[in-house]
Formats: sequence, C-alpha cells, structure tokens
Amino acid sequence: MEKQMEDLQQKLKEQEKLASLGLLSAGIAHEIQNPLNFVINFSKMSDKLLNDLTEIVEDNEDKLPENDREEVEDIVADLKENMAKIVEHGERAISIIRGILLMSRGKENEFLPTDVCHLVKEYVWLAYHAMRANDKSFNISIKENYQEGIPQMMVIPQDLSRAVLNVMSNACYAVKQRSQQEGADYQPTIEVVVSAADELIIQIKDNGTGMSDEVKEHLYENFFTTKPVGQGTGLGMGITRDIIENKHGGQLSFDSNEGQGTCFTFVLPIKKA
Repeated sequence: MEKQMEDLQQKLKEQEKLASLGLLSAGIAHEIQNPLNFVINFSKMSDKLLNDLTEIVEDNEDKLPENDREEVEDIVADLKENMAKIVEHGERAISIIRGILLMSRGKENEFLPTDVCHLVKEYVWLAYHAMRANDKSFNISIKENYQEGIPQMMVIPQDLSRAVLNVMSNACYAVKQRSQQEGADYQPTIEVVVSAADELIIQIKDNGTGMSDEVKEHLYENFFTTKPVGQGTGLGMGITRDIIENKHGGQLSFDSNEGQGTCFTFVLPIKKA
C-alpha cells in the first residue's frame, strides 16, 4: 500500500508538472504568434513590391542590356519563390500555434466546427516531431489517406486532438521499440486514415511491437503503462477512451498482434457544422 501511495504521489507530481508546462506552452505560443504575423504580412507586402518592380523592369526593358535583363528576371523569380516559402511555412507555424492555444484555452466540452482532416494531420505530425526532438535518429514512414470533401464537423477540437496525439505518440513509441529490436531490415510505418460516410472514422495503424494479452486487458486502466519511469503516466489511453466514447458518444476499438502491430479506430457520430 505504501509503495502504491508513493507511485501515485509521483504520478500526480508529474501531472502537476505537465499542467504547468501546458500553461507555459500556451504563453509561449501566444508570444510567438505576434512576430510570426509580422513575418507573414511583410512577406506578402514584399511580394507585392516585387510585382511592382517587375512591371517597372518590363516597362523599361529596352533600356537594359539583354544579359542584365535576364539576370534581373532570374533574381526576381528566386525572390518570389523565397517569399512564397516564407508565407507557406509561417502560416503552418501559425496553424500549429492555434492548435496549441485551442488545446489549452478551449472551453470544456465545447463542440466547435472543425476540419477534422486538418486537425488529425497536424497532431499526427506534432507527435512525430515530438519524438524526433528527443531522438534525432528516429525516422519512420507515415502514410496518410484523408478522404476529400469531408465537411466541417462539430467536435471538441482540443479533446479530439489530444486523443489523436495520445494514440500517435504510442504508435511512434511502438515502432521505435521494434526498430531497436530488429535493426536495419525493419521499416517502421504508421498509416493514418480519415473517412466519413454514415460515421466519421479515424484509424491509426502501426507495424510496431503490438500488445500482449496482459497489456490488452489493462490498457485503459489509469496509471497502467509499459513505458519506463518518466516516459509515460499511464493516463493517456484512459483519457482517450473518455474523449471518444463519453464526450463524443463514439466508439474506440483496437486490434493488436504481439510482434506485428496495432490499429486503433475512432468511430464518431457525424455532427455537421
């Protein structure tokens, strides 16, 4: 009993640390968003100035030697391409920051119109990059299949994103473990599918270590984890099931074979925005 109490206290301390980290992350995200907006806006303004410059050059091309004219055109084309890349990646960073702010500030249990495919994609890659941040050698193949034309759905975005993040993080961990066991002959792969017909279906499938019968039996129990101390709290899958089944009225299921991999499936009732 004393040992269980010590473990519980340690896990609660970890949760307090995570809560503080979440608050700090929200503050950092908010502060980063402002300079990013300036970067994007000035990039768009610079692109407009380049268009004006191009028109001036075209109006006076007969006054420029041919070699100089070609060089100016090449420079302008390169600058336009660079500006487009700055805008593209800046807007992606803004999108990620909005997701972080949504997770930390969203009203509890508030259903909002959401592009589910975009949400899933963002948090699939966030989970991957989080693993990469801790292990630069970590590399996997991510196969994505998002059905086109899915309208915005009414979901609790900060909760659904947390569920995707939990499952994707576990998938990354599973393929990493198998990769360490099998070496270069093994190709770690995660497949992500989002589709909608009568129901919204989200699947995350990995070819990692899979689960034993014992792990399957205790998977959703609070504080149960197969990860080393400090790498897992044992709360993720219990929270994920609560998000999918209790908050969204859906169903969470999994199919896993030890040594072959695992597939988690979210089935949610469709609530169109």
